[in-house]
Amino acid sequence: MNLRLLPISLLMALAACSNATPADPPLAGARIGGPFQLIDQDGKAITDKAFAGKYRIMYFGYTYCPDVCPTTAQTIGAAMRLLDKSDPAVSAKVVPVFVTVDPERDTPAVVKQFVRAFYPRFVGLTGSVAAIDSVKTEYGVFASKGKTTPNGGYLVEHSNAAYLMDGDGRPLVLLPTEQGAQATANEIKRWVKTNT
Repeated sequence: MNLRLLPISLLMALAACSNATPADPPLAGARIGGPFQLIDQDGKAITDKAFAGKYRIMYFGYTYCPDVCPTTAQTIGAAMRLLDKSDPAVSAKVVPVFVTVDPERDTPAVVKQFVRAFYPRFVGLTGSVAAIDSVKTEYGVFASKGKTTPNGGYLVEHSNAAYLMDGDGRPLVLLPTEQGAQATANEIKRWVKTNT
């Protein structure tokens, strides 16, 4: 087959269907991630340095979210459980991290209850509004508080992305959480190196 005669779109489709891991991760070089100073689910100050050497899943949401955030957190937790069984060496190198975009309501205690519902090693992070705004900027996360209802409640519109970051805090790939736990676990396995 003469590949020079195939249309570029067909070549791209063939490449997309390949199971081979590309040499460079899809998000290599993207300006996603950076230093942060937040509070963990136990009320302790924590920085990005606490995760040095560990792959991490960075997911941004909020605990009062009626549907998207619990579904995505559940998928991440289920993917980690799959890896616990099938590839414990991979699982041991990954820390799932939930960062709230609603720090006014998501206290450490509230975040702790949320993350523990999905996976025991899920780390929950909150902080001041300024600290959360800073980390949202670093990770390119959109979040906007909606109108307050008469009972004082509100929704937060936000982007729904789970980033897999390497041990140096560099972005690797967006995890396909919308495709379910197995697809998410497979993508984690594709990029996490256990021989380093």
